[in-house]
Amino acid sequence: MVFAIPGDIDAPTGGYGYDRRLLREWRAADVTACHLALPATFPFPTSADLATTERLLAETAPDDVLLVDGLAFGAFPEALAARFSQRLVALVHHPLALETGLDPETIAALRHSERLALRHARAVVVTSPATRDTLVADYGVAQDGIAVAVPGTDPAPRATAADGSELRLLAVGSIIPRKAYDVLIEALATIADRHWTLTIAGSPDYAPRTAEELRARIARSGLADRILLVGAVDSQKLAELYDKTDLFVMPSLYEGYGMVLTEALARGLPIVCTLSGAGADALPEAAALKILPGDATALAKALATLIDAPAERLRRADAAWAAASALPRWRDTARIVAEACLGDGGRKVG
Repeated sequence: MVFAIPGDIDAPTGGYGYDRRLLREWRAADVTACHLALPATFPFPTSADLATTERLLAETAPDDVLLVDGLAFGAFPEALAARFSQRLVALVHHPLALETGLDPETIAALRHSERLALRHARAVVVTSPATRDTLVADYGVAQDGIAVAVPGTDPAPRATAADGSELRLLAVGSIIPRKAYDVLIEALATIADRHWTLTIAGSPDYAPRTAEELRARIARSGLADRILLVGAVDSQKLAELYDKTDLFVMPSLYEGYGMVLTEALARGLPIVCTLSGAGADALPEAAALKILPGDATALAKALATLIDAPAERLRRADAAWAAASALPRWRDTARIVAEACLGDGGRKVG
């Protein structure tokens, strides 16, 4: 397999983390796969970058399977996808047109390009059943041509108990419109009489204007001394943040999956989240309070409920910890993707 990924594979996002982990698991399982770096401008490539992409794909061996990350695949012109159609496998984290904050013309263009490109994939891999259903209903992809490979989760130590009077909230994810941190700040402003602090771990670089507006909103709310934006963090720092957290919150408007939710579950954390994707759907009801996306009032109520009730927080934390052992593992995710690419042509996977 040649795994074609646009941009910096080390970027601290869930999608890139998924891609990195596939390559790592394949190396461990002696599955032959290499990383091919595509231009960073996807999903809005220049003509020159499309030409570079075509050249890079053409330079691979004729019998290599080309697994292409959806950030690039969905923006392929149909002619480019058609040229390599016998070898193309698309990895779709979520359809490009579903990103929050796009103008209608861009949404229509991305939906059109991804629909045409998917016609030329010999197989499609998605990271959630919800994305599979979207591709079948809205993109004309045959269900029997789609493999579902939900993100794996590593076993982790349970988060330590609170040792102070302030409840420690944690949210993880890049500061982009889809993550709806503005809704979270609006919700927290209405329960400022409670004792809590919030840490948001996520890069501000993907949507600088959104990050600037978030900082301004925090300042206007009078919560600057209680909300900490730590930017992108490495795995060690993120583990430390999880360990020091009492309550995990995810206010996203939409997620293809939402890997941070299962990471929080693996730490035995009680969770407040939106019904924004397959990750939320997979959480046990006993572990998480789930609300509709974009509803600041409901989010404030859910947060206040758990902030005010230590016994209920503990019950939900225990439920999360009990469920953690049943989470899928990365070796299983990697096996599903490899089998979708390589088929059952006699090559052992995993």
